[in-house]
Amino acid sequence: MPATYWPLGNCTALRRALVRWYERHQRDLPWRQKPVDPYRILVSEAMLQQTQVATVIAYFQQFMKRFPNIRSLAEANEQEVLSVWQGLGYYRRACHLHAAAKLVQDRHGGRIPDTRNELLELPGVGRYSAGAIASIAFDRREPILDGNVARVLARVLAIASPIDDAKVQRHLWDVADRLVPRASPGRFNQALMELGATVCTPRSPTCPRCPITRWCEAARAGSADRLPRRRPRRAPRRVTHHVVAVTRQGRFVFERRPSAGLWSNMWQMPTAEQLAGQVTARTLQDWAMEHLDFPISPPSRRHRFEHQTTHRTITFVLWLAHPARSGCRLSLQHRQWRPLHDVADLPLANPQRRVITLLGEKS
Repeated sequence: MPATYWPLGNCTALRRALVRWYERHQRDLPWRQKPVDPYRILVSEAMLQQTQVATVIAYFQQFMKRFPNIRSLAEANEQEVLSVWQGLGYYRRACHLHAAAKLVQDRHGGRIPDTRNELLELPGVGRYSAGAIASIAFDRREPILDGNVARVLARVLAIASPIDDAKVQRHLWDVADRLVPRASPGRFNQALMELGATVCTPRSPTCPRCPITRWCEAARAGSADRLPRRRPRRAPRRVTHHVVAVTRQGRFVFERRPSAGLWSNMWQMPTAEQLAGQVTARTLQDWAMEHLDFPISPPSRRHRFEHQTTHRTITFVLWLAHPARSGCRLSLQHRQWRPLHDVADLPLANPQRRVITLLGEKS
């Protein structure tokens, strides 16, 4: 479909209907303050990537209590930021947000930039986030296209092609750009997102409640619940991680993960992620000797559970072991001995927190 195709005609009435509905039905969310605080918009947009509003609210309030402004976030260390973020997932967002805060503090004197191009220079800020921040925080006329907005527009236009097709995405961006008004673009963009989140939902959309149903081709055809379509997704890759809980005198070894890859810079118990074939106690003894630089007793297998990420189904196998000699020292600064009840300051991903819970139940 060419980018110049425009099926909606004069959409002034559509805009007015949508904004009137939004003014009556918008949710009371903690980042929707008046006057608008650009910092709160930046934080909320980072948290809302791939995470539902209901989940984000408590984390947002906790984050704002600890880092109430851009300066406090910029001056924190990354481990503090990850610790406050833990449990929300997709931890790279926290690292990007922290890096963005430091850049804003250093390059812009603590003032969040108000143009799309400057916002795009911030770590973790893409085309959608830049448009959302620019329009909501600074009333710039910028389009947005997140999952909610794309779903609304795909149904209004009754687009049968997969919504994640590159040509369809370009067309939807063009439609979003043409729709956003010059007056109060932030309010209009929020109305579109709110509609997708509360009425034009992925399953069982409530078309009778929709303020723009008269313009919706899918509603007219009775196909709204079958749209939009997506290309088939690849099945998540199945992998196995072996957690070796090494304990002595009530304390366990914890270590910080590498700065790149899954759960970067988070903390964990020593975890073997690349072992192939049948893994035995002897396999893990050899791995621990090379990884920790001291021998461990033959580990006993205690538990297993699964954890789902976007691209992986990870089976965690939990083993318990002890140092095989006394006086084992941790040779690297990114390793520590800690009791299970004293890890609140360590940023831990959900699987490792579950490991701690399982060990606590068995102690």
